[in-house]
Amino acid sequence: MNTAPVSSGATPVPTATAVAVAVAPVAPMVPAVPAAPVAPQAPAEAPDLVTVPTRQGLEAVDIIRRAASRAGGVGPVLHDGSGDTLGFLVPPGTADAWDMPGSACTQTNGRGMRFGDASPTAGDTGWLLPPEAVGPVTDPEVLRAALGEAARLIEAADNCR
Repeated sequence: MNTAPVSSGATPVPTATAVAVAVAPVAPMVPAVPAAPVAPQAPAEAPDLVTVPTRQGLEAVDIIRRAASRAGGVGPVLHDGSGDTLGFLVPPGTADAWDMPGSACTQTNGRGMRFGDASPTAGDTGWLLPPEAVGPVTDPEVLRAALGEAARLIEAADNCR
């Protein structure tokens, strides 16, 4: 090991060995400019809610989940405490043109929307499919098709009895 000459009792320090290194050209340094303050972002619009009878809603969830080709898959789904209905979160504005028989679509305007809550206790309204486990919302056209297919399946099953 090459070392620098020892002087005044100092510990020997290795000397640098010349190494050829290819260095890419460096752009001239630009002084850092402080970032402008960022305006707070407006909260995203609240989703609308499509409510359907539980039996039809569960069939629709299965239909959407089985059909990998359906865009986006199923979004968050709520269940009511009585077990009578399921609610699908859909994009804001869906309620303006929703016309599916046997279902209703309402604007939530953010009322009652709390994401990340703990699991509900038995008997309460809560998440069948929580937002953190699925996509942000269900595509209304995909939901409309799945609800139609579910209604036909239920009708056929009921007519076989």
